[in-house]
Amino acid sequence: MKHIFVVGLDDFHLAQLRTLPDAEQYLFHPLFTYREIKQQDRFPVAWLIDEGARKLQAFPDRVSAVVGYWDFPVSTTLPILRRSVGLPGPSLESVLKCEHKYWSRLLQRQVVPENVPDFCAVDPFSPDPLGQVTIAFPFWLKPVKSVLSHLGFRINDPSDFKDAIRRIRAEIYRYAEPFNLILKRAELPSEIVPIDGFHCVAETLISGGSQCTQEGYVFGGAVNVYGTVDSLRCGPAQSSFSRYQYPSDLPESVRHRMAEICRRFIQHIGYDTAPFNIEFFWEAAKDRIWLLEINPRISKSHAPLFHMVDGIYHHQVMVDLGLGRCPQFSPGGGQHPLAAKFMVRAFADARVTRVPTAAEISSVEQEVPGTRILVEVREGMLLSEMRDQDSYSYELATIFVGADNHAELESRFHACMARLPLHHEELPKA
Repeated sequence: MKHIFVVGLDDFHLAQLRTLPDAEQYLFHPLFTYREIKQQDRFPVAWLIDEGARKLQAFPDRVSAVVGYWDFPVSTTLPILRRSVGLPGPSLESVLKCEHKYWSRLLQRQVVPENVPDFCAVDPFSPDPLGQVTIAFPFWLKPVKSVLSHLGFRINDPSDFKDAIRRIRAEIYRYAEPFNLILKRAELPSEIVPIDGFHCVAETLISGGSQCTQEGYVFGGAVNVYGTVDSLRCGPAQSSFSRYQYPSDLPESVRHRMAEICRRFIQHIGYDTAPFNIEFFWEAAKDRIWLLEINPRISKSHAPLFHMVDGIYHHQVMVDLGLGRCPQFSPGGGQHPLAAKFMVRAFADARVTRVPTAAEISSVEQEVPGTRILVEVREGMLLSEMRDQDSYSYELATIFVGADNHAELESRFHACMARLPLHHEELPKA
């Protein structure tokens, strides 16, 4: 029996893990729960590292793997936790070369400069942050470390910049403080040491094309991309994701070029024995590929899509690599040729007046085949109480849909929305 510790384990993903091939040979243990790690006012990074290492070292049997599918702080602490019990995996420095947005951009520019937008570092606490910006309006401003576009802003003019800096100064500590604790454990180049978690990166705006994410892994230095998921946007300035859709509709030649960019960068930074997902933007009119972001983990959001289309959750990739072996992942064995994760969003603060019961959710899922519904809010709450949302919207619910074609995909999503008693009332304007 293999003992696999999952950092931030939750019931939704535990159920997925238990469907994997050979799951009867695994015992999945929570190395802290999702709530303990991700739902606190402050990310407990020091406790996670110290207490996590103590628990792993005190375990009476052999620890076979330590894995995780969450973003920060799970993805960045995994190398430290694995090292505490001598397990294989990527170095902390190679993970930070993905996670630290400014450091990552510098390295991307070394190996794939034609795919990297102009960028610069910005200290939001300096007397004149705008004076540090070396690119023209409009641009995107974001912390060097956050998730889900939290504190990411489209900046059209100095007024936008001033408003964004005000909010960043007030809220950046949530990620900056714990991220700095991890940076202190790494060997950083001299040019990166001053650019800590309290800094931002400004990037030339990329728009007018198609966004996607490639899921892959590296084992023994060999990089493999096993799926491409399209990312569709909505809302002000197309700033929020409306759905992820698999498989991608992008031309095969474009996807192959993206996979080559993945290979070049991943090998350049020495990242090995681990999964990754890399976000791209294809500017079709110019046939230009832009590298947006690199995440040193599987995307949990995509797992149900792979199950619907390929017949297996890609947690399999994470588990195989955690056990130190080459992943076994074959495409095309699922029940549906097409799948999507729809994000139900609101674009202004509101009070939630009605949420569906578990029985009502189950009823909708039975009435609309190929669907799975997760509600992210509770009755009576203000949407502004939600943590780690993007800067322009709130995610109320998630609806996973499998279908035979695009028309059926849309039809099933709208059928769920028509039946789902999920309501909110916008707050009166001051």
